[in-house]
Amino acid sequence: MPPLILVVDDEPKIARLTRDYLEKSGYRVVTAADGLTTVAIAHRDKPDLIILDLMLPDMDGREVCIRLRRESDVPIIMLTALSEEIDQVTGLEIGADDYITKPFSMRQLVARVRALLRRTSGEIRTTRIIRAGGLEINPEKHTTNLNGVPIKLTPNEFKLLYLLADRAGQIFTREQLLVELHGTASSTDRSVDSHIKNLRKKLEIVSGEPMIETIYGVGYRLIELNL
Repeated sequence: MPPLILVVDDEPKIARLTRDYLEKSGYRVVTAADGLTTVAIAHRDKPDLIILDLMLPDMDGREVCIRLRRESDVPIIMLTALSEEIDQVTGLEIGADDYITKPFSMRQLVARVRALLRRTSGEIRTTRIIRAGGLEINPEKHTTNLNGVPIKLTPNEFKLLYLLADRAGQIFTREQLLVELHGTASSTDRSVDSHIKNLRKKLEIVSGEPMIETIYGVGYRLIELNL
């Protein structure tokens, strides 16, 4: 059965166009125009991915995202008409997996949906389990444990950690990580920075010490000694 996508937008024209384009691309689609309905549908229908507008009439997309993240790791693409970088970064920091700024092309949206669903389904080039020190990453089960403690990661955080851990000590540039996540790299896309920030915080809560190092002006690496 094709993946089910929940499209959330209070602008009927955008919601209709998005639904029609996604259905023509082979997806099943349900729609919502406000936050409360979104949360209810997410509970009831368990969509495979949510496209979530930031500006909604009853509660904004940030609050909806926070509520969903309390109990679900469903992939979320946030739509925003705001071009300020802080709004995009905030969305990623509270749990969104990706963002697209309005106006956007439907072709771009479908490409992002496909890429995110591939990552969610565990599409990593290998199913090899990584075990190093207290870290265990299982790509088949999509689970991560550190010192025996389960760590809940979004699809993008999981993909990044797997890449970094598979070559611990190696520096990855932001552009390399963007290509791994989205298939392309943009100099204005700061999503990797936000995902790394969230990932670093989750790991340090369990480990009690830094595990991801920022190499300023170059990129990021997982600290080899901590593994």
